[in-house]
Amino acid sequence: MKERQSLPAPEESAPDAAREDDRSASERTCVATRTARPTEELIRFVRAPDGSVVADLKRALPGRGVWVTASAEAVRLAVKRKAFARGFREPVRVDPELPEQVDELIERQALAMLGFANKAGRVTCGFAKVEAALAKEPVVALIEAADAGADGVRKLGQALTRLGMASRVRPVRLFRSGQLDLALGRSNVVHAALLAGPVSAAFLARCDALARYRDVSEGSDPADAARSTDAGSGDEPAGTDRA
Repeated sequence: MKERQSLPAPEESAPDAAREDDRSASERTCVATRTARPTEELIRFVRAPDGSVVADLKRALPGRGVWVTASAEAVRLAVKRKAFARGFREPVRVDPELPEQVDELIERQALAMLGFANKAGRVTCGFAKVEAALAKEPVVALIEAADAGADGVRKLGQALTRLGMASRVRPVRLFRSGQLDLALGRSNVVHAALLAGPVSAAFLARCDALARYRDVSEGSDPADAARSTDAGSGDEPAGTDRA
């Protein structure tokens, strides 16, 4: 009687190949805290050809990904616990300044989107123009330099209260005046009004990500508040608030 041949065992590499589009999963485990989270709350890292660990904020880089909760504290913990080597299962080079590098990348993304919002006509600069915009434009956020003078911040806060808009207009104070200058292509930007529109919503979403990463509060209104309809300039130096 002819012996029955057994089927060959499936190749062990197949599951690995299928598994390694880790970007398709809706939930991943943070290698630092070992807690499962939605991928929207995590940052993906990849191993570069030279062995260094780099953040893949757009989730577009090829290869095996390792996921960390999207906060500076979690990234520091991952560095401290050598969690990246365990996650990649091979030697890696981790820069001790990785948490700060990630912060800079997220910040740069937010400022780039602010530049796009400005080109789309959704940003009004200058104390007097911002004050006027609050009264007649669909303002969704008040962008004020982190080093702005207290007097100007107070006056615009009073204007928001007077107009009954304090709960609807989100304050954004994540950036210094010099950074706003570069993003908006102007000099001495201290106060800016952000008008409703899709690109404004995208900017605020990046502000959300940056605030979460830094564990700071920048206002409670969601970025979706900016998604309604679509539609200048001159500003004073930081520390001054002339109209």
